[in-house]
Amino acid sequence: MSNAPNGGSAEASDSGSVASGGAPAHVGDTGASHTITITANQHRVRVIHQGVTFADTRAGFTVSETGYADVFYFPRADVNMARLKRSDHTSDCPFKGEASYFHLRTEDETIENAVWSYEKPLEQVKQIAGYLAFHASHVDRIDQTS
Repeated sequence: MSNAPNGGSAEASDSGSVASGGAPAHVGDTGASHTITITANQHRVRVIHQGVTFADTRAGFTVSETGYADVFYFPRADVNMARLKRSDHTSDCPFKGEASYFHLRTEDETIENAVWSYEKPLEQVKQIAGYLAFHASHVDRIDQTS
């Protein structure tokens, strides 16, 4: 599972279209091969780092985007927000809008820009507004179980 790179956009930087409900959509002739699919995920998904669970939900979304591994988005109510500190870092995605970032505070360290959110996403992906996604490479595990 791949998450946002450290620069550019949180997930993608080429052109295409957006869909929800599990069916990809294509818009116009430019970037017709790029899709974003947002699916409600009722499986249990957890973010675990250094033995601590930072997020645990059955009410998240899975975002599938052309060229990227699926990304899990968590509702804030299911994230330990006391462990997050807002970052000044932002990035722009032409399909989702501006991403805001958070540092993840552990017992031993602060992991910079480990979490991102589209606070005011573009209309096509409005379902993920305010949800949080974790860089898989910045935490020990992101587990999905039944």
